[in-house]
Amino acid sequence: MRPLQAHQPAYAVHGATVVMGGSAGGFAAFTAILAALPPDFALPILLVQHLHPNDEGAFALHLAGATKLPVIEPCDKERIERGQVYTAPADYHMLVERNGTIALSTEEKVHWSRPSIDVLFESAARALGERVIAVLLSGASVDGAAGIRAVKAAGGLTIAQDPATAEYPLMPRAAIDTGAVDEVLPVEEIGRRLVELGRRSGGM
Repeated sequence: MRPLQAHQPAYAVHGATVVMGGSAGGFAAFTAILAALPPDFALPILLVQHLHPNDEGAFALHLAGATKLPVIEPCDKERIERGQVYTAPADYHMLVERNGTIALSTEEKVHWSRPSIDVLFESAARALGERVIAVLLSGASVDGAAGIRAVKAAGGLTIAQDPATAEYPLMPRAAIDTGAVDEVLPVEEIGRRLVELGRRSGGM
């Protein structure tokens, strides 16, 4: 990991944390969004992509080649730091804990998936409340819809990829149909929106 600057707290207590989820078609969407973020984007990002159990870090390596930010496949109890991208390891749920660390779990699959987007989003809502920005991308399941509702109920901001721009529109459409999505954006605008939100939260 890169060293933190002295004036930056290790955990974005006073800023926002971004959680993102995608499934089929999410690979390209994540790549486009992260490529749009500048190297001084300081909010932490935790993301779940539905992966084959034998991924062995390939997804994280791909993203590392697409962004100027450090990409980490975290260990259990790893502390969340600003300006880092954390990708859920294959076959592990990734959760946000109240003490600013990541928990990894092998509990039961959710919507046939481990990692699950709902598990990440719901844990972030419990731990961080209104300081969550949740982004749901392309996918062919309904994973993430319950998590979007949880983030919205906790006062966080919810964003869904415009289904018309998604390779697989079912996932963002299911979230939108809950009535809990604040913003519906084409994928090419999501990165720009995150940059704007990062500045507003004092993270950049």
